[in-house]
Amino acid sequence: MSDRRFAIRTSGCQMNAHDSEKVANLLLHAGWVAAADPDAADLLLVNTCSIREKAEHKLYSDLGLLRGWKEQRPGRLVGVGGCVAQQEGDALLARFPQVDFVFGTHNLRLVPALAEAAEAGQRRAETAERRDLERFDLPARHPSLSRETPGRAFVTVMEGCDMFCSFCIVPRTRGREISRPAAAIVREVEALAADGVVEVTLLGQTVNAYGRHDVRRGRAEQAGTMPYAALLRRLAAIPGLRRLRYTSPHPLFFDDALVAAHGELAALQPHVHLPVQSGSDAVLARMRRRYRADDVRALAARLRSARPDLVLTTDLIVGFPGESERDFEDTLALVRDVGFVDSYSFKYSPRPGTPAAEESAEAVPAAEAQARLEALQALQRGLTIAYHRSRVGAVTEVLVEGPSRKGGRLQGRDPQHRIVHVEPGAGPAPAPGSLVEVRVGEATPHSLLAEPCAGGGEAHPGRAFLSGAAASGR
Repeated sequence: MSDRRFAIRTSGCQMNAHDSEKVANLLLHAGWVAAADPDAADLLLVNTCSIREKAEHKLYSDLGLLRGWKEQRPGRLVGVGGCVAQQEGDALLARFPQVDFVFGTHNLRLVPALAEAAEAGQRRAETAERRDLERFDLPARHPSLSRETPGRAFVTVMEGCDMFCSFCIVPRTRGREISRPAAAIVREVEALAADGVVEVTLLGQTVNAYGRHDVRRGRAEQAGTMPYAALLRRLAAIPGLRRLRYTSPHPLFFDDALVAAHGELAALQPHVHLPVQSGSDAVLARMRRRYRADDVRALAARLRSARPDLVLTTDLIVGFPGESERDFEDTLALVRDVGFVDSYSFKYSPRPGTPAAEESAEAVPAAEAQARLEALQALQRGLTIAYHRSRVGAVTEVLVEGPSRKGGRLQGRDPQHRIVHVEPGAGPAPAPGSLVEVRVGEATPHSLLAEPCAGGGEAHPGRAFLSGAAASGR
């Protein structure tokens, strides 16, 4: 099978991107070879997202086009995974004869076997929810598996969600919460650090809910888990790990220990992506979010008290059923009060099987929802550029990702997760995965422009807390 080549198309969240990396690793271990592009592939996997209706419709359109891709060369295979696969299962095989197999979010380990069966003419869908921990037990990273950004890696610590927000399909597509044993997480991060990774992002649908059920039931030791803040402290102590991040947390699960960790752990970066969805208490109640807008304001203040240079980003939905103009104004007020540096904002999209899809509240007219989205995004653009301008003159540290699309520069991320385009220095260009110290010279609506500090070399090892002008850059 060594001459068989695969390619993967991925849409959706970072969890999906990491799942694609896991599948690629499994296929490499099974003897497949990564193709340079889909035209060179014998197997094309489509890893899907169903968080919004638009993403689902795009999949169906793409699958229609893939019929021609298969016909170009006999023997080609198409597999569909991810959240739409978990949601639709056998229905995808029935609707799209060009699809050879379907694998759900709990069945990544089965992909090589499904591909082998498809070569023998067997079409199968594997979407059973699995509660066992085997889904986390994957082979070591294959030598041929390239890393999108050298120096940076994602690590899954938990999967699933038990919150059942009225608009969200994730509990159906990702299942109930399950936390991975801490020892396995530590071993993986230690191995990554030993391999030169300096930044790790912990992943989970509600990542800071890690271990909560085991702790509450008094069985954390038996299950091998621990409180989330304790896990962060253990990981932050790993030699060579310079940066630690996590996404996406739930506002309910920021206990005092987690807030304190942001002020006490040098490796824990000063950025929290805090999905709040709305600033209206009435809408939040219908969304079943279990907090109020003032709770978000208080949490933001607590986090910034622990770490003054910390920035917050968020997710927001406009046009939720029954959202009034006053509700929308409350969202704008929360965004202004908290001062989110960035946000991912969307018009409400009804998802099948969710309570909100059956909501009796009046739907917001499409034109009004669009107008609200544009108003929210205009407010956010103003907040983003104001923050970027406040950073001009500050010294910061950038993890280099590679060449920038702004000609001749390098691109990377600073501790606050801002995109930074770095002018070339006098010496050799830092390699991707390097940490370099830079001074911000210009702000743009979407990024910072910077120059290497005197000497242009790597930032001092262990540098994580900004000082002086950089620390007050809010």
